[in-house]
Amino acid sequence: MLKAIKQPIDRVALLVILIFSLVILGLVFGSKLYGSGPKIKDFSWQSKEVGSEDIAFIVTFDRQMKHESVTENIKIAPPLAGKFSWAGRRMAFTLDNPIPYGENYSFTVEGASDLQGRKMQPYHALFKSRDRAFAYIGVQGQERGRVILYNITQKRKEIITPADLEVAQFKFYSSGDSIALEATEKNKGISDLRNLKLYRLDLNQDTQKKPTLELLLDSGNFQNNDFDLSQDGETIVIERVNRSNATNYGLWVLKLGMPPQPLQASGGQFLIAPDSQTLAIAQGEGIGLLPLTKDAKPLDFLPQFGQILNFARDGRSAVFINFNRDRKDLSYLRSLYYVNKSGISKELLRLAGSILNCQFNPQATSLYCLLTKETLGQRAKETPYFVKIDVDSAKTIPLITLPEYQDIGLSLSPDGLAILFDQVVTDESNSLKDTMLTNAGEHIQDSSLWLLIPPLDLAGTAQLQELPIKGLRPQWRP
Repeated sequence: MLKAIKQPIDRVALLVILIFSLVILGLVFGSKLYGSGPKIKDFSWQSKEVGSEDIAFIVTFDRQMKHESVTENIKIAPPLAGKFSWAGRRMAFTLDNPIPYGENYSFTVEGASDLQGRKMQPYHALFKSRDRAFAYIGVQGQERGRVILYNITQKRKEIITPADLEVAQFKFYSSGDSIALEATEKNKGISDLRNLKLYRLDLNQDTQKKPTLELLLDSGNFQNNDFDLSQDGETIVIERVNRSNATNYGLWVLKLGMPPQPLQASGGQFLIAPDSQTLAIAQGEGIGLLPLTKDAKPLDFLPQFGQILNFARDGRSAVFINFNRDRKDLSYLRSLYYVNKSGISKELLRLAGSILNCQFNPQATSLYCLLTKETLGQRAKETPYFVKIDVDSAKTIPLITLPEYQDIGLSLSPDGLAILFDQVVTDESNSLKDTMLTNAGEHIQDSSLWLLIPPLDLAGTAQLQELPIKGLRPQWRP
């Protein structure tokens, strides 16, 4: 027998038997330790790119788990604050705040166990948030009058509108994949502002392909003016004036796949509510709320307010300006009011200057506002400044003061962490012949772009940074 084992072929056979025995033992003990243990069947954000509308992820296990053993052994890097909830084998994690953009994340579960105490195999997955990016209208050289997309995360800049169009204004669709814009032919002069056409620009995911442009509404017999885009992307409301009869003006509704229809409504500044079904419009001595259907009756009228500034993202609250016309003792003051669907209406601040813009943070717990105060001197001027207002306490926190007001536009990032704004330089000689004008009708010569980072707590200070690009009317990509 010993002699037989000493044969080379027998030694090889014995070695193979030993190896297979070890493998089998490993499989048996591994099965006891892990193989029969719990597993993650699905992680909803695995390898995904998520944005501010993604408020929670779901993890599905193949069996019931000890909840604490899971929640105590989850690691997200960089960390995200949120709350856990369970429904059978499914665990949800709801974020306290929108996910910060421009980050890569890892998700790891290690050491969790099921109800029988069996340990699960370590699980690891990756996901990312959308790149931090915004668009603006260029003001220099070949960029002048064209929409530029600037990706801060990748430090990449791209001109996305054709060279023969001069863009007056634009708005992102909520998906971030398209832009609605008003534009006219380039080098036609100021008179061509009467010939603005409405387009949709689709941004191809493939960076090697150029964006595609679709004409939505020609000018024809009408002059197209201001417009707003619904949250669901299916409706555009635009103000139009009949060229042959200037008294024939009002709002028109352009719905997806349908010809434009007059809304039988006119007035001043207007906004589509986040439900995409309601229009708020300044009418006479108040704000009218109208359904976006032809010949429909008004839903409500708010006589105490003269202007609507903004809606919260969920549409449950809004901010208005009361010009105090019914109060002789306060007629020189403007009041900022917060109103919600629960019936709460309260004054947040009152000032002698102007309330230019206010935007809710994503949680609708605070407002970022651009205000002005009158500075007296040889020539009175309005000095702009940014504040943060806590909705619950109405406490106003100053952020920064700017040297002077010049048609400033602002945009709050989808994650609520940064504010973009521009500072325009006008050409008093009116030597420029294009259609780039401020709201006051002055010719725009140049414009710088700035990034304001509000403090995360009361003890912090705001950070201000001038960006190394020139442009105006910046808007964050959703």
